[in-house]
Amino acid sequence: MTAVEEKLAGAQDVAAQGDSRTPSTIPDHKQALAEEIAAMSPEEFEAAEKRLVAKIDRNLVPWMTLLFTMSFLDRINIGTAKLAGLNTDLGLTSLQYNTASMIFFVSYVAAEVPSNLVLKKFRPSRWIPFIMIVWSLFQIFMGLVTNYHQLLAMRFCLGLAESGLFPGISFFLTGWYKRKEASKRISLFFAGAVLAGAFGGILGYALSRMDGVGGKAGWSWIFIIEGLLSFVIGIASIWMVHDWPDQAKFLTPLEKEMALLRLKEDTGVMQEGTFSWKVIRRALKDWKTPTFMLMYIGCAEPIYSQSLFSPTIIAALGRFTTPQSLLLSTPPYVLAFITTMTTAYFSDKTGKRGIFLMFWSSMAAIGYLLFLTIPIKHSGALYFAVFLTTCSIAPCIATTIVWSGNTFGNHYKKATSMGFIFSLGNSGGIISSQVYRGKDSPRFLVGQGVTFGFSCICLLASITMYFGLRRENARRERVYGPAPGPGQTSEWESEEGKKRWGLEGMTRQEIVDLGDDHPAHRFIL
Repeated sequence: MTAVEEKLAGAQDVAAQGDSRTPSTIPDHKQALAEEIAAMSPEEFEAAEKRLVAKIDRNLVPWMTLLFTMSFLDRINIGTAKLAGLNTDLGLTSLQYNTASMIFFVSYVAAEVPSNLVLKKFRPSRWIPFIMIVWSLFQIFMGLVTNYHQLLAMRFCLGLAESGLFPGISFFLTGWYKRKEASKRISLFFAGAVLAGAFGGILGYALSRMDGVGGKAGWSWIFIIEGLLSFVIGIASIWMVHDWPDQAKFLTPLEKEMALLRLKEDTGVMQEGTFSWKVIRRALKDWKTPTFMLMYIGCAEPIYSQSLFSPTIIAALGRFTTPQSLLLSTPPYVLAFITTMTTAYFSDKTGKRGIFLMFWSSMAAIGYLLFLTIPIKHSGALYFAVFLTTCSIAPCIATTIVWSGNTFGNHYKKATSMGFIFSLGNSGGIISSQVYRGKDSPRFLVGQGVTFGFSCICLLASITMYFGLRRENARRERVYGPAPGPGQTSEWESEEGKKRWGLEGMTRQEIVDLGDDHPAHRFIL
């Protein structure tokens, strides 16, 4: 079969499916679109595909990055507010501050899985702007609190509203790109968190200088101004956030057809799926789900520790004023942005995930060992450890998100598994907010020791996942032979394909429900 014939077969197969207006099924475009794609020469198709991917990038990635930058900034600015006088003005003890930091993650973790399922039910262009507008209001109200209990209530509500953004956008982006294209895009999206860490200290310091304006303290203005920024961006998101490939208004009908064909060529029927409790149970019973959960909490707990407490840790080194501590927390995040994007580039170029996770989690563990062993008098060496841990943990987070999104098949299985991965992972924020205790200053040995342990968990989970997936790929190659190549989408579900993969007698829906358990699927390592 020629390349043109393969495209025609794939395009016709895409066109043959029913239109349910969700990414779970492939829409029924006109046969003329399939014929137009098939009529392209390989060179014309490649050029059109490049233009399509660039158009998708322009319309999705920058705005999603901005949204998550604001989300992460709004959840961690309590650390900056603390140095700007929050604890003093509200009379908070160290335990009360840690509880206020922690309560955000309680509601955040509890609502992540339901939010991912709601995102699947409702359009992203409606759900994402809604939750952002709601959380921006809670952020603004946080600048008006006058006591500990009000602060606690606002942090809880903030976590509840923000819970849908991070897992939702991660899940959403994996529904747009081929598996080997995803790392750069999702890493750039996560780089929003890195940028928030890099410039949150500078912005917080600038806003804290408004102390006394309007009778409000500097820490109040940090919450109010950043909340207003989120509100404006949330309103704009009503027009800037798009839907799934078959619904996106910025694509022409031909581009929608090509976008869906690309996904089908990459993963066969794996991007499809309808809701059923059987699929949910399959997600919960899959060994990969708890392994990715451990991997993610292994790097999420350290990143939250860094973002919430790095200004405090730097201040505790003894040589820096509060403004200097806020400013000195910026350079490590700039380096983290560089390591995150460099890792993403080489990860996509090589098609590898596990080796990068193993390397960077090892580097992070070494960094936390430096915190545990270097005397406090060597502030320069400890500041170097801040650089090493921050620049190592950031690429671990991004790579774990991409690897989990690349691994799971069936739309609802992926949504469920990724929801649970994010839920356990983000509970690392609960842990980090409790283990860095004021009484342990200046070395914070308990916090650094716990975080060292979590970086080791990330390393061990990465090793387990890498060798487990490699073993399964080898088993499938041995039993079934090579996986279908590009353009051979019919092999996933045709009668001939069913016979080859040992799926005789199964309906199409049953094959779709298999997800990544389909024998034709090969895992990215």
